[in-house]
Amino acid sequence: MKISRTELNDATARGILSNTQAEQLWAFLAERHQTVAAFRPAHILYYLGGLIAIGAMTLFVTLGWARFGGGGLLIISTCYVALAIGLTEILLQRGLALPAGLLAALVVVNVPPAIYGAEHLFGVWPPDHMTGGVRDFHILIDWRWVPMELGTLLAGVLVLWRYRLPFTVMPIAVTLWYMSMDLGPAVLQARDSASYFEHCKWLSVGFGLVTLTVALVVDLRNRRGLDFAFWLYLFGVMTFWGGLTSLDGASEFNRLLYALINVGLIAIGAALVRRVFAVFGGFGVSIYLGHLSQVLFRDSLLFPVMLTAIGFAIIGAGILWQKHEANIGLWLRRCLPDSWRALIERAY
Repeated sequence: MKISRTELNDATARGILSNTQAEQLWAFLAERHQTVAAFRPAHILYYLGGLIAIGAMTLFVTLGWARFGGGGLLIISTCYVALAIGLTEILLQRGLALPAGLLAALVVVNVPPAIYGAEHLFGVWPPDHMTGGVRDFHILIDWRWVPMELGTLLAGVLVLWRYRLPFTVMPIAVTLWYMSMDLGPAVLQARDSASYFEHCKWLSVGFGLVTLTVALVVDLRNRRGLDFAFWLYLFGVMTFWGGLTSLDGASEFNRLLYALINVGLIAIGAALVRRVFAVFGGFGVSIYLGHLSQVLFRDSLLFPVMLTAIGFAIIGAGILWQKHEANIGLWLRRCLPDSWRALIERAY
């Protein structure tokens, strides 16, 4: 639940709060939430600058860096890491947690080029592979990236342990997403067979479920009021839903099961107040309804009418839920463990 200044003014007008209490409460809330990401000019500038700096060492690395060789790349990346750590410490000392989190993430994203340079230095990669450079790490699927990803995960955990800043989880979540794709060639052998691609899809589904489980554990154990699980939820759902959607629905039962899983994602999103579940679940339900309209009910006149009726029924269910939301929520929370109850109450 978010409180606006207008609502505080309304409470003052009704005599619930005095003007002094309203001013003190607003000052307290403003101080409490100054480190929370929001659509404010300063925060926009923070993220724009941070993402440009992160992109400079990831997606936008030019092929000119190949001329430095493995040793040069290792030294440059290490210098970037040292600079980012120093700036993070300075910003934290000044109480600027949000830009400090962006620079802490910059520490983590410089670990892959550092490891890549070290691997070239010790002959793990062939010399001509420097032609593609570090940029290939973000574009090509290759099992040889896995050691870099493991090193990045370790560095990310250490940085998160040291600074406890939510945005630091972003490069960790992205690395887990990359690993879900790169592990396919590492684990599976028959790379040209149809079964290989099918196994890769299931591997993506499983990896997504593991990531979502980690996100839920982080959410349940979080007592700091900061959202450390957001990026894990985002890339976990992307990995799980992407693998699930790419599976071949060989029968109508499988497609119906796919639709029900997506309905479940929407329900989870409503329970945890996580929009990412609802967005991808909504896409999945739309895909299934599109299949029905194109295949099973291609020439049916009643299908659009039936969907309209279902839509109205869902709206009616929403009206009933809102009318009895307090009682339903209280009953549901009584059925949950204390940790789950605390998580849902924090979300609302």
